[in-house]
Amino acid sequence: MSSTTAAEPATPVEHVAPHHRVHIVGLDGKAGTHQVTLPLAFSQAVRPDLIRRAVVAAQSHRRQPYGTSLTGGLRHSTRWSGKGKGVSRSPRLMDSMRGAQAPNTVGGRPAHPPRVDRIWTKKINRKESRLAFASALAATRETSLVTARGHDLPDGLHLPLILEDPVENIQTTKEARALLERLQLWPDIQRARDGTQLKSGRARRRGRGRRVPRSVLVVTSLPNRALGFRNLSGVEVVSAQRLATEDLAPGGDPARLTLYSLAALELLRIRLKEPTA
Repeated sequence: MSSTTAAEPATPVEHVAPHHRVHIVGLDGKAGTHQVTLPLAFSQAVRPDLIRRAVVAAQSHRRQPYGTSLTGGLRHSTRWSGKGKGVSRSPRLMDSMRGAQAPNTVGGRPAHPPRVDRIWTKKINRKESRLAFASALAATRETSLVTARGHDLPDGLHLPLILEDPVENIQTTKEARALLERLQLWPDIQRARDGTQLKSGRARRRGRGRRVPRSVLVVTSLPNRALGFRNLSGVEVVSAQRLATEDLAPGGDPARLTLYSLAALELLRIRLKEPTA
């Protein structure tokens, strides 16, 4: 009787994901002949559920606790008339039949007020947070997802865009606009500018009266680089060490249009603990 060997389990897809290669784009807006290998995180499967969970957890850490005063609605001199008087048992003001303090009375304490000691922060496992970050990076490589998020992209654009390191030396808005026009990404800036809305109500006097749609994200190697992009509508500049899942997926929606400098890509490779190319 011949013995049969059990079939070996298939290798998970994430362990055999290929390293994608992209061309390095120069400041003239044209892709050069030199290619660079992307970190393996760019080949991970996109997990919108993990991305949203990581973003919500980051937002919850910035939420400020609030609550009502501990003595709110209790600053009265009250009495209880007792039973058998044909009235409810609510506490009443002294020498009056007007109710006070009880939640069912005008000016009384709130029944279930917000409490300062409530814990708003949400926890997320460390492995899940790392996987969400890798998934958000992978989403920036999918052109269909970036377009579905609302970004205005030219036809035939291959993502992600890896730019030469001199892009970090752009210090004026004029130079930044010229580069984005050569990359045919200026229509996305106009989309963010045209979509800017003024909020109504008290938000204006609290410094948050303007809603600006998110546009291009520029990732640099060090802080205070590529400052010329900061004055453009919807554009943000962040260093590779401070890059977070919320920057790549604002509001929990993945696939933001992102530009990486070559030096920032190498720092991301070190941050992800992957061997350098």
